[in-house]
Amino acid sequence: MPRGINMKRAEHSALGVSFSRRLVPAVVAATLAAAAAEAQEAAPGAQLEEIVVTATKREESLQTVPVAVSVLSGVQLEQTNLNAMESISTHIPSVNFRANASNKDTSLFIRGVGTISTSPGVEPSVSTVVDGVVFGRAGMATLDLMDVARLEVLRGPQGTLFGKNASSGVINIVSKPIAEETQGFVDLGWYDGDEKRIRAGVSGALTDSVRGSLNAMWGEFPGVARNVYLDKDVQGYDRQGVRGKLEFAPSDDLDIVLIADYAEAGDTGSRGAYTRASAAITASIAPVVVGPENDEVATNVLERVDDTNYGVSAEIDWTTGPLTLTSITAYRKWENTQYQDIDGTAVVYSQIAQLGDKGIVDYEQFSQELRLASPGGEFFDYVVGVFYYDSQSDEIYRRDRTECNGTLATLPNGLTPCAAVTTGYGQAEYGTDLTSWSVFGEGTVNFSEQLRGVLGLRYTSDDLSYYHERLSTYATDVGGIRATRALTEGSTDEDGTSGRIGLQYDLSDDVMVYGTYSLGYKGPAYNAFFNMQSIDDFAISKEESQSFELGLKSMLLDDRLRLNIAVFDTTFEGYQANYPDLVQGVVVTRFINAGDVSTQGVEVDFEARITGDFSLSGAIAYTDAKVDKFLCPEGATCTDLDGAQLPFAPEWKANIGANYGMDVGDMRLDFGLDYTYQDDTQYDLSRSTNTIQPAWDIINASIALSGPDGRWRVALLGKNLADESYSTNLLPGGNTQRGMPRDQSSYYGVTARWNF
Repeated sequence: MPRGINMKRAEHSALGVSFSRRLVPAVVAATLAAAAAEAQEAAPGAQLEEIVVTATKREESLQTVPVAVSVLSGVQLEQTNLNAMESISTHIPSVNFRANASNKDTSLFIRGVGTISTSPGVEPSVSTVVDGVVFGRAGMATLDLMDVARLEVLRGPQGTLFGKNASSGVINIVSKPIAEETQGFVDLGWYDGDEKRIRAGVSGALTDSVRGSLNAMWGEFPGVARNVYLDKDVQGYDRQGVRGKLEFAPSDDLDIVLIADYAEAGDTGSRGAYTRASAAITASIAPVVVGPENDEVATNVLERVDDTNYGVSAEIDWTTGPLTLTSITAYRKWENTQYQDIDGTAVVYSQIAQLGDKGIVDYEQFSQELRLASPGGEFFDYVVGVFYYDSQSDEIYRRDRTECNGTLATLPNGLTPCAAVTTGYGQAEYGTDLTSWSVFGEGTVNFSEQLRGVLGLRYTSDDLSYYHERLSTYATDVGGIRATRALTEGSTDEDGTSGRIGLQYDLSDDVMVYGTYSLGYKGPAYNAFFNMQSIDDFAISKEESQSFELGLKSMLLDDRLRLNIAVFDTTFEGYQANYPDLVQGVVVTRFINAGDVSTQGVEVDFEARITGDFSLSGAIAYTDAKVDKFLCPEGATCTDLDGAQLPFAPEWKANIGANYGMDVGDMRLDFGLDYTYQDDTQYDLSRSTNTIQPAWDIINASIALSGPDGRWRVALLGKNLADESYSTNLLPGGNTQRGMPRDQSSYYGVTARWNF
């Protein structure tokens, strides 16, 4: 696809945005009307299948749990090329994703609330849990997904049962169960731009009491952007990984599951292409054309990230009498090295100094959870447990600064070349240690067959410490590098309470309503980073939230329509946020307790089986997430942010999909279409007009042919058919750079899968 400005994109005016806002609710209304009209004549067997989730640490029907949950199946992820968190956020309206040059600096948001920080001393607001194991750093969860049965998004505070890093919500990933009989698959994909992917796996019984599975993936993609100076594609990836699972059943009441995984990646990340820049930068990166849809860079550093992520876990389930005792023990290791070109240019001039960064992360964590669960179906069902977590993060970050030492004659473009150059540097070593433990419990009182009460409580204690020192060749602060700083250490400890109380009532066998009140807690933090200064030595206090939620879950029209609605109102005190500040002209992070924020809204999820061959599904979310009272950090000059929209919190977001299938002999032909809309989105807390992403909408389509009994499947996919450009991030500052997603322009692909 040709790069550059597309005439169609330029025509996406306010009229088009207004049309999209009217279109989304209209499509939802049309879906429900169509389902109602067709339900009585639908073919037998057209009912929707039950969706099972583990939102309450038990396997339960989605329709019975008093929690707002979005679910994507592993089949959906594989068939639509949704391989990482960034792509998943386009299909779940309550979720947003902040991309950056390194996956270390990415963030997830649920209902408009998340945490933006590069510090190892800051926890995310959205927890990622894989087979019961918490991933302590947000960047650990950004690699390709493997062996997924389903991905559950639990919206709102989930501190009672999930605890760690769950003040805004949880991404709960559940892997596929091991097959009873030996089976396997090979899945191949090729897409525009020479993107290639391979997945393969085998699963089955090894002996009468032992089963196992092994899955592997490999993928590479040159990238969606071009570095014209190095003549290379960038913003791509090269990834591979393997995941193995063994399950032992030595007796009927004992089950042991061992899991090991290893993944590595070599992504050619980028701080982004310039959407606006100074006259000097604009001249220096020519022939790159600065603009809102620019997808070219001109740097002398090949920006990239080398990432290794691996771990082991053991889950033991022992049934003793009516009770089940579960133990999950896990160890994880994460190594990340990033190379960044901070100035975004390729040549040193008197007007532009070169800043090149290298950062190394060495992180490890250990966790242990013990749970005791009642059998379920009693007057009082409960889960109680204890949780222990210990992590250590060590980082080395170096920044080199190259500038003129004497100049030559000024060029016609206004830039002044260097006669000679000098290079200085700063290198910081810093890290954090976190020890956390908690006790928790949640019970459900079944007052009657229709009425149930829920009560949960969790107590958490956190002990956090940090160290930091910096060596600099500069005696005083210069652009982007602070002077030498002696070793500094500090520690803090805090505790917090989270929990929920609520009622749920079955209006009928197919309709349930619920109301809950939840408390959320996120532990203290330190803003440990390269340019840390004395003002950052103070601990950032804990963040607390309280949330009210009303919900309806229903299966209507003879189980042909699933309609779930949630209304929420959540407030946060001591909101932990990243606020941009300048260090000698370079934007740096100031992580602070920014005051009070709130998020309110309505979410609608639906799935309709109109006939046995035709189905519609989708979700729409309205979110009003804003700053209620902003506290300006010491030493900073702030604008009035009261009432400002929170970053990565669009008011309206929706995804709607349709699928029609037909038999062709003994084969099956499926047609798929989906539409995603996102409202205007502010990407930075500073309320800059330069960091607003205008509304966008994306249309995807697919055609697939499947063999008898699903033994094979071949599909043609089209992504972003209308060639709509958008950005996943806009970095603040006088010179703005944009994040570039995989589907920032149209692309096509073909996949083939063989099951054996």
